[in-house]
Amino acid sequence: MIRSMTGFASASGTQDSWSWSWELRAVNGKGLDLRLRVPDWIEGLEVALRKQMTADVARGNVTCNLRISSTETASTQQVNTAHVDALLDALHEIETRAMDAGVSLAPSRASDILTMRGVLEQTDQVQDIAGLREALLSEFPAVLSDFNAMRRQEGAILADVMQNQLGEIESLAAQAARLANDRKEDTAANLRRNLARVLDNSEGADADRVAQELALIAVKADVTEEIDRLAAHVAAARALIGQGGPVGRKLDFLMQEFNREANTLCSKAQSTELMTVGLALKAVIDQMREQVQNVE
Repeated sequence: MIRSMTGFASASGTQDSWSWSWELRAVNGKGLDLRLRVPDWIEGLEVALRKQMTADVARGNVTCNLRISSTETASTQQVNTAHVDALLDALHEIETRAMDAGVSLAPSRASDILTMRGVLEQTDQVQDIAGLREALLSEFPAVLSDFNAMRRQEGAILADVMQNQLGEIESLAAQAARLANDRKEDTAANLRRNLARVLDNSEGADADRVAQELALIAVKADVTEEIDRLAAHVAAARALIGQGGPVGRKLDFLMQEFNREANTLCSKAQSTELMTVGLALKAVIDQMREQVQNVE
């Protein structure tokens, strides 16, 4: 199945204190252009994502955005035991000296000690960046799968449209063949008149040159080769669409060949009816070429 170059997918996830959101989108492009906007503090993440994308996307301008935030503070408090021991020794000495001096002190409480400077200290937690990276990489294939599913859906629509256009081209080519066949007698009569005119004025002329000119007249009136090539191009385009995969470049080249045959047909028309068919062919071919620009 062919795929469109345009697509979109989004997803979000959480793990421990982390939350994140993905956004993957693509538009048409001549080649594959990957633009990743991911945090550079997660080592190796961009390289791993790029590897997954290049293995599954062949063409288009693709942008991947990843936003990450922390859902809770990454810090905590802990007791400075060495400082507490020093404070307790100091309190013991103070209480002992107070008793010796006959001074009565109120009993010390733990809550009082906690409020003293240096008893509690702030410490940063070591966040699990490796676990975050693993979670992101395990989730990304699902995002990429949704992205490609949308591109396949659009590709199926493109395929139907192009198959209908190929049917129109085939029908117009058949009409051109009938018109060319119907005018054979007129063409033969015109050729005979041209031959008689040439022979009447060919005294002293080079016989080979006369033969060449007559051959050119006959070739200019014959559109059989163009019609046969159009039929061959239709068959080739249908085969590519049926084959699927990244065939956009081949189809684009084939559309140039379609257009070349239609132009030649118009230049050889020599009749209003055949010219009308040729112009209709050019219009359908141009419409199909626009659709081909969306194919991966």
